Amino acid sequence: MEIFQIAGLALTATMITVLVRQSRGNEAALLISLVVGATIFLLLLDRIGTVIQVLADLSQRAGINQFYLNTILKIIGIAYVAEFGSQVCRDAGENAIASKVELAAKVLIMVLAIPIIVAILESIIRLLP
Repeated sequence: MEIFQIAGLALTATMITVLVRQSRGNEAALLISLVVGATIFLLLLDRIGTVIQVLADLSQRAGINQFYLNTILKIIGIAYVAEFGSQVCRDAGENAIASKVELAAKVLIMVLAIPIIVAILESIIRLLP
């Protein structure tokens, strides 16, 4: 049922943003958009924590190195933050900056993924005769 709250908040904010943009300009509308985005994130924070805890418990029971789980969670976090940041840039009409945020996220994700890729390759090499 949380999705109804979030969708209702988003639709209300969208209507207000459209009206504010017509009367006061883009700056106030962008501020409303940022506040609503942050509010939605805060509403989901509990759920995100639950997902992280479940994944941590499962990885511990499976004997998976916590380093790998932490790395994957960081990668997911980078992807979500970059998506949010690039969307805000696009809302402000700054497509070029949005693209740079996405590029930076891709590079950071690649850097974080290197230890996992190396571990996978080392495992494959050990399996080969």
